[in-house]
Amino acid sequence: MITEKELKFILQEGEGYKVEFKESLNNIERELIAFANSSGGRIFLGVSDDGLIKGTRVGNRLKSQIQDIANNCEPRVKIILEQFQNMLIVNVREGDDKPYKCSSGFYRRIGSNVQKLTRNEIMDLFKSEGKVKFDELTEPKFNYPKDFDKNKLLKFLELAEDSKSIKSEVALVNLGVAERQEGKLYFNNSGVLFFAREPQRFVPWSVFTVTLFKDHGGADVIDRKEITGGLFEIVDKVMDFVKLYAKVAYRFTGKPQREEIYEYPFEAVREAVINSVMHKDYFEHGHNNILKFFPDRIQIENIWVKPRRFVLGKTVFRRNQLIADLFSRIHFGEKLGSGMQRMKDICKEENAPFPEIEYTETHFYTVFRQSNEYLKMAREKVLDDTQKIPRKYPERLSANQIDILKLLEGDGRLTRNQIADRLNLSPETIKKNVSKLKKRKLIRRIGPDKGGHWEVTG
Repeated sequence: MITEKELKFILQEGEGYKVEFKESLNNIERELIAFANSSGGRIFLGVSDDGLIKGTRVGNRLKSQIQDIANNCEPRVKIILEQFQNMLIVNVREGDDKPYKCSSGFYRRIGSNVQKLTRNEIMDLFKSEGKVKFDELTEPKFNYPKDFDKNKLLKFLELAEDSKSIKSEVALVNLGVAERQEGKLYFNNSGVLFFAREPQRFVPWSVFTVTLFKDHGGADVIDRKEITGGLFEIVDKVMDFVKLYAKVAYRFTGKPQREEIYEYPFEAVREAVINSVMHKDYFEHGHNNILKFFPDRIQIENIWVKPRRFVLGKTVFRRNQLIADLFSRIHFGEKLGSGMQRMKDICKEENAPFPEIEYTETHFYTVFRQSNEYLKMAREKVLDDTQKIPRKYPERLSANQIDILKLLEGDGRLTRNQIADRLNLSPETIKKNVSKLKKRKLIRRIGPDKGGHWEVTG
């Protein structure tokens, strides 16, 4: 209940984002809709625009009129009526089923004013409230079967452990990515993003950008790629990039196979990549998902619209439910919003720091730091190499050749160009030194130039 002191303060302050003065019921449905579509508010009936109490006849008839007006809004606006002296205060709750409309259209509270929404603003409101979902919208330009990639569907069915003998059209309809109308098969955006021959021809902003930086600040780029394809292919390609450049330390346990300690918990990073693809705001055309690989961290970022009342780790959030369902079918994440907990469980098991999460109204960031176990092993290896260099490597090796051997001991999959980038040397210098190391039988090539690897034999 409002108090005399509170009322006096409100009248002095005047109308605002959550306060409206009205002398009559004229157009009150607009105020009801505007408050319901915003953050709620109060209408003081019987008060002039300049805050003077004019009063009104408060009775059951007036209350019934206002309640009827609220009930006739679509959907019904929830209100609580409160009488104070010769005024009626209409408390309007923020709507939990936005957007709301009345007979004259959609309205929202902008400062102390009620503003009718334009077509684009109505669309934005529908999108922000999840009433229009990108992954469920039909893509009219998609031509089946011309633009359809059957191999992608077969691969998906294999991953989902479903029968591949089922007809493609039946499988697509059952998966919810297509529907038949008047004898034709129409794909929605989920179907395009998973099973189109060229998904980026229809959704160009579904590209995933991956970048390797030489410096901690992200100014010196070593490698950059635009990852394209279907969404589950993109996840695999992004992880191939991470595994290519992630370092590894080795622990010798006395068994024939040495234990590999990787720089980052790959499964946790994979989970974050899946989440970024799954929850991206695909209505936003100007931003790719991005993975930035720095010398000491991996940062994944995507654009989103923060859900109302969002609590990290507690709110079950599925922006693109069809996409989430498709990923869960092939065991890429789950539908129940437990991805954050799985990342933490993986990091705990691998003795790696929990991912650092930051988010704004429009962007979501996940940062992985190097594994504690890897850092420990790397420190031991550096100390070990420092002590053993005179004995481990022939005395006549150059410093560049020793550096190349160290890199190849850590990752034999490195190419000459990648070694050049890491050592800040020219590719020609690396080529000459690699040739000398091969002649001295300190390294050898296993397999072809593409797809093979180096083995340190010295």
